[in-house]
Amino acid sequence: MTSPRTLLSSINLHPKKKLGQNFLKDSQTSEMIIDRCNLTAADTILEIGAGLGAMTIPAARRVKKVYAVEMDQRIYGLLNNELFLNDIHNVKVVQGNILALPIKDFAEKAGEKITLLGNLPYNISSQILVKLIHERLYVDCAIIMLQKEMGIRITALPESRDYGRLSVMLKYCADIRKIADLKATCFFPRPKVDSVVVEIKFKESPLEQADDEALFFRTIKAAFSKRRKVLRNSLSGNILNIDSQTAGSILKKADIDPVRRAETLTVSEFVRLSNSIGREL
Repeated sequence: MTSPRTLLSSINLHPKKKLGQNFLKDSQTSEMIIDRCNLTAADTILEIGAGLGAMTIPAARRVKKVYAVEMDQRIYGLLNNELFLNDIHNVKVVQGNILALPIKDFAEKAGEKITLLGNLPYNISSQILVKLIHERLYVDCAIIMLQKEMGIRITALPESRDYGRLSVMLKYCADIRKIADLKATCFFPRPKVDSVVVEIKFKESPLEQADDEALFFRTIKAAFSKRRKVLRNSLSGNILNIDSQTAGSILKKADIDPVRRAETLTVSEFVRLSNSIGREL
């Protein structure tokens, strides 16, 4: 694996902070992550932010096909050259923004559910996770690198300050396990915080299915939009288009105290709440 610093310097490029570019610089780290991912020769990978190929190359040696999405046109050529030098021929590099690319299209090309792989830029990691949840029908699992803070958030339990919208959404439809902790020194340029690699394994169906999943997700968003307020007040407003009095009545019918706060509710209670809202609207 060629050093990211060397590759970028060869054509006088510098990492773009606004794109969240922090490149893995150690091939042993990449191999360790891939070793722990249980990939098989039958798998198709959709890689988010392929960068200079640190994860692309070891993954491609284990699986059937890799669609490597990279947004930065400046390093498109470098990535293709690294694939050529490493004799990798089962990778299709796609220039584009993952937020604008339908995951369904890649799954249909593969003829099966796909596995996602990637080092998520911190500034859009929440948006990517929400996209994965909404398009999970086409995804078997996602193996992703996140800043440590985000890893804590998505695995947080009720009653904790880190428990929030993403915690509930992911617990509803997926199981999460930690694959590895990564120090900031594993990357170039060095970020200010450490990272974590997690596997998000999507369930065939939630243990408790919401009657209206779109409403369920809107309910979670509304509840956490004013997380310092009690639920009766946080649920009222534009997202759900109900007033405080109606919200209080719905909460009581769902057997949830209107003066509780969003971070105290379990996934099961959020399902019950959204179902109750659905019956009233």
